[in-house]
Amino acid sequence: MNAATSLYRRIVLAHPVAILIGFALILVIASLRLDQFRLDASAESLVLENDQALEQYRTMTQRFTSSDDFLVVTYRPEADLFSDQGMGALRSLRDELAGLEGVSSTNSILNIPLLHSPQLTLDTVDSQIRTLDENDVPLDTARQALLGNPLYPNLLISEDARTTAIQVNLPTPESYLELLEERNSLRDKARESELSSADEERLQAVSDEFTSLSETVSDQQEKTIAEVRAVLDTYRADAELHLGGVPMIVADMISFIQSDLSTFGIGVVLFLILTLAIIFRQWRWVAVPLLCCLFTVWLVMGYLSWIQQPVTVISSNFVSLLLIMTLSMTIHLIVRYREFQHDAPEADPCEHMLNTVRSMAKPCFFMAITTIVAFGSLTFSGIRPVIDFGWMMTLGLALAFIITFVIFPALLTLLPPKVSNQPADEGRAFTRRFATFTDRFGGTVLVTSALLAVLCVIGISRLTVENSFIDYFKESTEIYRGMVTIDNELGGTSPLDVIITDEAPPESASGGDPFTSDSFTNDAFAEDEFASDCDPFVDDCGEDEGYRDTWFTYQKMQRLEEVHHYLDGLPETGKTLSITTTLELLAQVNEDQPLNALELAFVPAALPDNLREILLMPYISEEHDQARFTMRLIDSSPDLRRQQLLDQIHQHLTGELGFEDDQVTFTGMTVMYNNMLQSLFDSQIKTLGIVFLAIGLMFLILFRSLKLALIGIAPNVLAASSVLGLMGWLRLPLDLMTITVAAITVGIAVDDTIHYIHRFKVEFAKDHNYHDTMHRCHQSIGRAMFYTSLTIIIGFSILVLSNFIPTIYFGLLTGFAMLMALLGALTLLPKLIVLVKPFGPEAA
Repeated sequence: MNAATSLYRRIVLAHPVAILIGFALILVIASLRLDQFRLDASAESLVLENDQALEQYRTMTQRFTSSDDFLVVTYRPEADLFSDQGMGALRSLRDELAGLEGVSSTNSILNIPLLHSPQLTLDTVDSQIRTLDENDVPLDTARQALLGNPLYPNLLISEDARTTAIQVNLPTPESYLELLEERNSLRDKARESELSSADEERLQAVSDEFTSLSETVSDQQEKTIAEVRAVLDTYRADAELHLGGVPMIVADMISFIQSDLSTFGIGVVLFLILTLAIIFRQWRWVAVPLLCCLFTVWLVMGYLSWIQQPVTVISSNFVSLLLIMTLSMTIHLIVRYREFQHDAPEADPCEHMLNTVRSMAKPCFFMAITTIVAFGSLTFSGIRPVIDFGWMMTLGLALAFIITFVIFPALLTLLPPKVSNQPADEGRAFTRRFATFTDRFGGTVLVTSALLAVLCVIGISRLTVENSFIDYFKESTEIYRGMVTIDNELGGTSPLDVIITDEAPPESASGGDPFTSDSFTNDAFAEDEFASDCDPFVDDCGEDEGYRDTWFTYQKMQRLEEVHHYLDGLPETGKTLSITTTLELLAQVNEDQPLNALELAFVPAALPDNLREILLMPYISEEHDQARFTMRLIDSSPDLRRQQLLDQIHQHLTGELGFEDDQVTFTGMTVMYNNMLQSLFDSQIKTLGIVFLAIGLMFLILFRSLKLALIGIAPNVLAASSVLGLMGWLRLPLDLMTITVAAITVGIAVDDTIHYIHRFKVEFAKDHNYHDTMHRCHQSIGRAMFYTSLTIIIGFSILVLSNFIPTIYFGLLTGFAMLMALLGALTLLPKLIVLVKPFGPEAA
């Protein structure tokens, strides 16, 4: 230790200017790419690590020519929608939106085919299609046509015909889909076998190119969304308008991240200045710690910019957290420095600083390590944004420790603080009262802690993970209002697709398509699918129908119809669309007569191109033998239980309707979101287990006593349990943010435990009296613990300013947990030490 102390004196304290110049160069290098610091709120930022559901979702959207790259504008005029005034305003709004540079097309009740005319039949559908844009259709007739069409109600128009929607399509470059497909193909190849060096280079290049293009597309969409909002503002006087859609949610979440970064950063900085000024009353004790806090954040932001690691809604808290955590370290050094300064006011400031560093290095090192372990445990959560958050904080805390013990002393060496005029005991009376309380009511402390532990266990047993995406946002936000409107009037918000894969052809089947010339060779005729008494062109042959490699048979369509009506009848679903919807519509066109087998067989060929894109391609992929059912769930429904719903659907399709397990696939944003939710319990257990195991081992190494290790863990277990128990009692579900609270609480709260036990050991050696040692510790280290905990509690409370509800809960719950940790460290911890006497017997 003497050699290390001498080396530290000769390098840091003897050459503070050189240290600061070198550090300034590092700051400059870190800032060179700050312009590339980016934010991310895409689907990839809210899914499990390596969740195949994301790639499956993208594959299906390409396969069925569907996309979520569109905005939804809900329009409810004060006048009757189907009036000249209502339609005129709708047409004007649609035209302005369609004229925006970033909009590729729009869909609304104005341009969709009405498919309603006395002369319309299957033979004339191509020539008799009418729209409000192209034809002079009476508005009452148009209203009836739209509401009577199985496709449009609860999708483009509400059932009361008061609210309609405009779908604003945003262009997606072809190169985007090509790069995505190539990247996914290379990733699949990497999972199956080791990539060659050329493939690895190509995968890296494609990934970088895809990321760059994604940012470009995102920037363009953000600009378009701002322009759409500007257009909507000019129509709000005469109509109720809301904006929805995945791109809008992504853009707004990015704005939330930007707001949180600036609000929390500025708010925490102002709070730190005020706190330091009130506590220490010297400008040096304000400026130097504040600079250290800012340097830590600067370096982490610079590092993230260099490696192009985006910040998500979850990790956007890293700025405020690093400011608070760095300050808590510096406060411990400040309090200890002032103690040395008060005891020897005439001594050299460098000696004070050396003594401070020497006495605080070991507890602060273990304090940093345990906190790093807490955040590092998040990397085992399996959830991508939580993993990124864990790595960011791990790096930031390591930098915070280095800056605290290198830059902080260097700055103070150049700016030695004046000797404080405060009396030795000033400000310590409050923490000393905890020692007195523990002396007098030690039994009460133990009993209360035991009762609290029981309540925590009961509360934890009530924890759930089921929550709605809509509940993540305040009611005042556009996301919330738009989702409620779409839920209530336009068929739901959360997309869920059910993909049914056709059964494999039997070995006896020829495998030919009876509608191609190759199927009518002599060999094929020997196994003719139609060689029976039943003619499948005309009749429903039921089970006697031979195998045909197409979906357009009576038998297969009847099974798909059963699936459709089951899904559409579920209380959790809003609008359900599938090939059944198309056939119901064609039956209406066919003079309300269901299509016969021959008409059904020729549906793909009979539909004109413009209708095929609407009525066929989104629901049937003959190439891949798959049928798609797309539905919207009512996300605002309090009874929505995603996993239970998915299990129920799967059980019905495989049990009641006879599909095989591998024939049924779920995909869509609902599936990815549910996968993340269902992993939360496992993630919570895994991260907490890692934290407690690692901290227990560190306590054994630090204190070399199993008794002290167990004593030190006890108040931290209670603090972590209290926050989880409180969530259970209040019915607050676990989410992306709150699963990090318990592990982070332990990592931060254990800092107080380490400092207290370390000081207790030093003070106990003076007189071997546990009670007197407890009082001295509360007067000295207890004061620093109180300052740091108060700083952390109030600092986290600033998170209530967020527009993201999980962030608000994160701030409040972490503040509550830190309060419980402080109370435990000042009452339960000293009581256990006095009771167990881990440092040996007292002096006679």
